[in-house]
Amino acid sequence: MSNKLIDLQHISKAFDGQLVLDDLNLYIRENEFLTLLGPSGCGKTTTLRILGGFEQPDKGKVIFDGKDITDLAPNKRQLNTVFQKYALFTHMNVADNIAFGLRIRKKSEDYIRDKIKYALKLVNLEGFENRMPDSLSGGQQQRIAIARAIVNEPKVLLLDEPLGALDLKLRKDMQYELIRLKNELGITFIYVTHDQEEALTMSDTIVVMNQGYIQQIGTPEDIYNEPQNAFVADFIGDSNIVGGTMVRDKLVEILGVRFACVDTGFGVNKPVDAVIRPEDLELYALPKGAEKGSPEYDKVSSKAYELNPGYFEGVVTDLIFKGVHYEMDVEANGYTWLVHSTKMFPVGTHVLMNLDPFNIQIMNKPESEDEQAVTLNEM
Repeated sequence: MSNKLIDLQHISKAFDGQLVLDDLNLYIRENEFLTLLGPSGCGKTTTLRILGGFEQPDKGKVIFDGKDITDLAPNKRQLNTVFQKYALFTHMNVADNIAFGLRIRKKSEDYIRDKIKYALKLVNLEGFENRMPDSLSGGQQQRIAIARAIVNEPKVLLLDEPLGALDLKLRKDMQYELIRLKNELGITFIYVTHDQEEALTMSDTIVVMNQGYIQQIGTPEDIYNEPQNAFVADFIGDSNIVGGTMVRDKLVEILGVRFACVDTGFGVNKPVDAVIRPEDLELYALPKGAEKGSPEYDKVSSKAYELNPGYFEGVVTDLIFKGVHYEMDVEANGYTWLVHSTKMFPVGTHVLMNLDPFNIQIMNKPESEDEQAVTLNEM
C-alpha cells in the first residue's frame, strides 16, 4: 500500500473533564479505506471530528501530507465529511446542493455544470439535477451528500456513520457502492461505524476503539481471526471466551479438558483466555442411550479424536434457524457454548464437541481492567 498521508500524534481530548481520547497515535495511508470501529462513547467520532477540523485536540498534532494542520479551519483542509444526517439544503434542488461548495470557491458555471454531471453519474443518479431533497429516498439523499463532497476533489473523504439511517437491504447495497466509489475515485476513505459487519465488509484496515484507546489495528481477517484481547474478540462477531491454563507450548487445558493448539510462548501452567468462534466448533451426535465405552460411543468419539485429542461431551439446549446456519447452545463442562453449524442438532441431542487446533486463539488473561485498555502506537 502507498505512503502515509495522515498522522495523528499523541491526540488527547476531554469534554467536561471526561477523557474521550487518551494519547491516541494513528497513521492512515493514501488510498486506504480505514474504519474506526467501536461502541458508543469509544472516541471514534471525536477522532473523525478532530481530523475534519470540527474539534480541537487538547494535546497532540494532526499531520496531513507532511504538514501540521491541527489549527487549520475545516474549509481549508483537503478533506470533506459526509454525516449520518446528510445535511442537504432542503430549499435547493440536487444540482444546487452539489454545486454549493464549488460556488463558494467561485468556480465557473461551465466547470460546475461538468462537475455536477460527473458526480451524478458516479453515484448512479443521472437525471436527478432538478429534484428536491425531500422527494428522494434515504439512500438517494446519501448519494447526493457523497456527490456534494467528491466534487470538491478532496484527498480524504470522512464518513460518520452515513448508513445508520438506512434499512438493512439498502445499507448492504450502499456498502458495495462505497467500495466501488473508493476504487473509482482513488482517494482515502475514513469511515466511522459501530457495525462490525460494515467494517469487515468494506475496510482495508480496521481500528478497534474502546474507552478512548485503540485496542487493535489490522486487516479484517486479522481482527476477526487473531483478536489481541477479550474486548476485540467479544466485539467483533460472536465468540466463546473461556478461561484456561496453558499447560505448555501447543497444549491448553479448557474446563478440565486438554486440547492441542498452535500457540507458543505463554509459559508453563499459565492462566490464559481461550477464544473459540462458534462456527469453529464441530458437533458429533451420540446415539440415544450410548454410554462411554460402548461401541456406539467409541465410534463417534474416534471421529472427534481425528480433529483434536480432546473433546467435550454435552447436550444441545437451544436451537434457532438463522437462514445460512443453525445457532445452538450446548451445555458442556459447566459452560454454555454458542455453536453455529449448517447441520441441525435438535434440542436434547447428546453430542461430542471438538475443534481444530488452529481454531483455538490463546490470549494472556489481563490481571486488571486497566490492562484491557491497549494503546498501539504503530501497526
